[in-house]
Amino acid sequence: MDWHDHITLDPEIVSGKPLVKGTRLSVEFVVDLLAKGWTVQDIAENYPGLGRQEILACLEYASETLRAQRVYPLAV
Repeated sequence: MDWHDHITLDPEIVSGKPLVKGTRLSVEFVVDLLAKGWTVQDIAENYPGLGRQEILACLEYASETLRAQRVYPLAV
């Protein structure tokens, strides 16, 4: 799956946070629900604009973003 098919960035909506296309629901919000123990089914039932593919795309986006993150120690 390619998260690009389901996730968009629009500086005019939710301060430019990554969103599920066609919604105002941020990737951050969806990942937070999963972290709180919601299942894919729970989310899909409560947010009809989200299906399994959109939820997995949020996780893929988060995973790719974290893989790209680099931390460099400061010299002391």
